[in-house]
Amino acid sequence: MAAKQLQEAERRNGAASNANYGKSIQDFDPPKKPKRNKFAMACAILASMTSILLGYDIGVMSGAVIFIRKDIKMTYVKEEVLMGILDVYSLVGSAAAGRTSDWIGRRYTIVLAGAIFFVGALLMGFATNYAFLMFGRFVAGVGVGYALMIAPVYTAEVSPASARGFLTSFPEVFINVGILLGYVSNYAFSKLPQNLGWRFMLGIGVLPSMAIGFSIMAMPESPRWLVMQGRLGDAKRVLHKTSDSKEEAELRLVDIKEAAGIPQQCEDDVVQVPKRNKGSGVWRELFLHPTPAVLHILITGVGIHFFQQASGIDAVVLYSPEIFTRAGITNSDLKLLATICVGFVKTSSILIATFLLDRLGRRPLLLSSVTGMIGSLVSLAVCLTMIDQSSTKLMWAIVLALLSTLSYVAFFSIGMGPITWVYSSEIFPLRLRAQGCAAGVLVNRVTSGVLTMTFLSLNRAITIGGALFLYAAMAAAAWAFFYTMMPETQGRTLEEMEKLFGRFFRWRTSLRDLQEEDKKEVNGNVDGSRRGEVQLGEGTNGNRQG
Repeated sequence: MAAKQLQEAERRNGAASNANYGKSIQDFDPPKKPKRNKFAMACAILASMTSILLGYDIGVMSGAVIFIRKDIKMTYVKEEVLMGILDVYSLVGSAAAGRTSDWIGRRYTIVLAGAIFFVGALLMGFATNYAFLMFGRFVAGVGVGYALMIAPVYTAEVSPASARGFLTSFPEVFINVGILLGYVSNYAFSKLPQNLGWRFMLGIGVLPSMAIGFSIMAMPESPRWLVMQGRLGDAKRVLHKTSDSKEEAELRLVDIKEAAGIPQQCEDDVVQVPKRNKGSGVWRELFLHPTPAVLHILITGVGIHFFQQASGIDAVVLYSPEIFTRAGITNSDLKLLATICVGFVKTSSILIATFLLDRLGRRPLLLSSVTGMIGSLVSLAVCLTMIDQSSTKLMWAIVLALLSTLSYVAFFSIGMGPITWVYSSEIFPLRLRAQGCAAGVLVNRVTSGVLTMTFLSLNRAITIGGALFLYAAMAAAAWAFFYTMMPETQGRTLEEMEKLFGRFFRWRTSLRDLQEEDKKEVNGNVDGSRRGEVQLGEGTNGNRQG
């Protein structure tokens, strides 16, 4: 018996040796993290390019208004209305974008956004008076509203879970690229005659809108929208291209089919969708009769958009030449060069954020960002107040004011800027996503419009330092809101989000419950594997004993 057992052991060892023959030590390493999905990244880049339109308008108008003011003789009230009215006009596009994207699809809505902005840029470039210019701002604003809503939605729906934070931060990246391009355009055309320079600055915006319109046609439709239309075959093909593995693509399809009300056994390329959603009832579920989870999601999604703008970013960026003038920089060329520095720092910082979102998580990055913004705003407010009250030129205060402005936009771009769009686009459930994001963008643009259209008046009422102290107070309120109300969403699928929300200030309890579910699932899989091994071992022993 002992001899037979020894022979059996030698046989098993020999089989194991043969199985491992020819393998190197690397073959026994743990599996490597999947590489970035290049196709999903390309789709996210193309969709997010629409955000250049808003960024370009913000950047170019901050410098162009210097020349517009002289050419068409505006009062300061008309000036601040001209600067901020695009945000109000964009509400039209944002309100229509949710329904439009559910009707014609995410991709064609992006094309529509570029086409509308193209017309608006032409009208602004050929404007002959203030009323004509305001009409051009209206048309461009509608295009911006469409772009702001649809780019994060499409990117979130096409992104694999492993890179969703990285990819859905792209819209904010391209807003910053657009701001930088606007600043460069200001400087490039500033030497032209006064009546031509600002028209070229505004009219040249047709170029990015044309590029966007043509390039978008190369990308696929959102897989979630395709499923909502019953086009399962097309959705499967897109999911296989935009997922890290075949298994992930299948899991994403299962989740989307469940959310759309399609039975899991349906495998046809085209199926009937029992709960086809064209937007009817969505607003009622969002605002009139929301569940606790939906209400928590709505408050958080709208709140982060409100605080992003209430902390003063668009006012500081749009009126950066005015801030530099108050700081003591009076030369036009130097002011435009300083604004280019602002755009460069803002764009560089957002690139850093894209690589940290999926490593550090949303909450740590957001809270650190807002802390830095509070300190920078207080420093800038103190410097400008001292410069305003001093009868001599305080060189140290001028330098510190410039550095505080740069640090403020840097801290904003590292966290608050990109996370607003990432977070709001991933927390709404599929049936409410387009309209929920539209509500967030609406609040974002209203808040931005109010701030930018009151900045000059606020300066005259409570001084520029007082205005900046007010923005610092709003940033402090934002920090408290984020800390108490916002769960961490890193690593969660879009379909898991409703489980995280619903307990408001006690969201950590929901997070612990989800973590316990994950542990049970993992332990269940491990136990199942062990039971299989034990059963196999018992069967072998039984054969030997028999």
